[in-house]
Amino acid sequence: MPGSTPIDRRALLRLGTGLGLGVAAAPLLAACGDGASAAKAEAKSDKLLPATVRRNFGLTPDLPGTAAGVPQGFYSYPAKPLRATRGTPLKGAQPISATLETFSPPPPARGRNAAWRAIEDLLGGRVDITAVPADDYPTKFSTMVAGDSLPDVFMYPETGGADNKAAFLAATCADLTPFLAGDKVRDYPNLAAIPKSAWQNAVFGGRLHGVPITRSGTGGAGFYRHDLFAEAGVDDLDQITDLDRFVELCKELTRPKQDRYAIMTGAQNLIAMSAGSPKDWRMDTRTGKFTHRLETAEFRHAVEVMRDLYKAGCYYPGTVGMSGVQRVKYTDMFKNGKAAYVYDGMPAYLALGSSGYVDTMAAIDRSFDVRPMRPVGKDALVWQDNIALSNVHLRKASADRVRQVLRLLDFAAAPFGSQEYTLVTYGVEGTDFHRDAKGNPVLTKQGVADVSVPWGKLASAVPAVYSSTSRKGVEREHEAFRAMIPMVAPDPTLGYSSPTWDSKGYGSLYTFEQDGVKDIVTGRRPLSYWKQLTRDYLAQGGESARHEFEEAAQQGGKR
Repeated sequence: MPGSTPIDRRALLRLGTGLGLGVAAAPLLAACGDGASAAKAEAKSDKLLPATVRRNFGLTPDLPGTAAGVPQGFYSYPAKPLRATRGTPLKGAQPISATLETFSPPPPARGRNAAWRAIEDLLGGRVDITAVPADDYPTKFSTMVAGDSLPDVFMYPETGGADNKAAFLAATCADLTPFLAGDKVRDYPNLAAIPKSAWQNAVFGGRLHGVPITRSGTGGAGFYRHDLFAEAGVDDLDQITDLDRFVELCKELTRPKQDRYAIMTGAQNLIAMSAGSPKDWRMDTRTGKFTHRLETAEFRHAVEVMRDLYKAGCYYPGTVGMSGVQRVKYTDMFKNGKAAYVYDGMPAYLALGSSGYVDTMAAIDRSFDVRPMRPVGKDALVWQDNIALSNVHLRKASADRVRQVLRLLDFAAAPFGSQEYTLVTYGVEGTDFHRDAKGNPVLTKQGVADVSVPWGKLASAVPAVYSSTSRKGVEREHEAFRAMIPMVAPDPTLGYSSPTWDSKGYGSLYTFEQDGVKDIVTGRRPLSYWKQLTRDYLAQGGESARHEFEEAAQQGGKR
């Protein structure tokens, strides 16, 4: 991924941090008007979705991408970035307002921000962005809704929100179906490059109500120290033929006297994918029946393996269950040699600064050979768990106004190496960045501040694999995607809408499941608790979600 791409807490929670707990919150908004209709279970019609067209604006990658989802790879940054939009997309438009969340400090205002002014010059119009700290965003959102002061474009909060999200969006937000469905998206060529799976997540109540902030499809399986694996006799991940061999390896890697352990925090995603467990639900395409992973032998086996690893002392003491909020602490411990494996999302691998792995660990000790992990064994699969960071939504407006805002989002979704991407990511050359000896952009102190405006959360293309400092890192990440993308198990829930799952799936239900799994792994509960955990999970909403998914599948012909 581009060196400046951050990996933030929101993304990490979405990817699932080892045994970390999801963040749940009570809905902030009881309803969206007295006349709000009840949300329905339904199949998401492909007719609602934009027709994806691979983007080619004249930039040739060093490592090619694929139509299946392997991203393009680049060893260096283009000397002369090309335009990915035409003319001045916002010429004649009234100022556009946007409220977006951020994990960065407040950016300099337009008058002191060269990048902001240059972006508006290229757009030919004014964009007023309010950047809200992520922890404050749910409160800000509820205040905007209560005060009827939603901007032209906004993010929906990760936690909280409306009880009936589909009804809220229908009552408040523009229906983008007439503007983007099918070939209509060709008016916005950068948005047209967004994959189908990301658009599926933007369908609510039978209409297209959002534009995705696209990611790479899978968040990967974490990172491992190849040098330590090699010392233990594993030079190639294919030598880990099953989870029994993985457990043996972890025991060999655990050296308490050296204050080094096999696993930092948790390895739930890696182990569950290696066992062949579904991400959440498995659908029988013949019958349309849905099975939650708690009901599968594969996920139970994965939890048993995690329990065995815990008993064997393979986790770094005190880190099991650390959440995304504590990410800096446990990833720093891994980077400083305290473990052989850590779960983190793939975007962090080549990130610049302390959040990244390749550069940070090379600076600590050149012998640290960190590489992307992948699921192992004959039953392994890969989850579709990083399709999009979120969606943005447009407030209801005239057709002309909706088109103006979509032109802004198309600008924000410009691909790697374009003039638009360069301005959003690096700012103005000579002020916000300079070129190193190889021609790669290097942010100045002013640039770090200027590019903290969250333009990238208006929309995003599929990220490219790029590093200005490590050709090997680019090759290894690209190689990991080439290995994992063919292993991806499609998420059956993307094609269907379940109101219960929309409101509880990654909130209260996920938290309840992970609390129970953690209790079993750490021995606070016996393995016999598994049946009770499953029953309680289904009773608290899992069964309702199943019923809704199956109802939708029957309507949609069990796609």
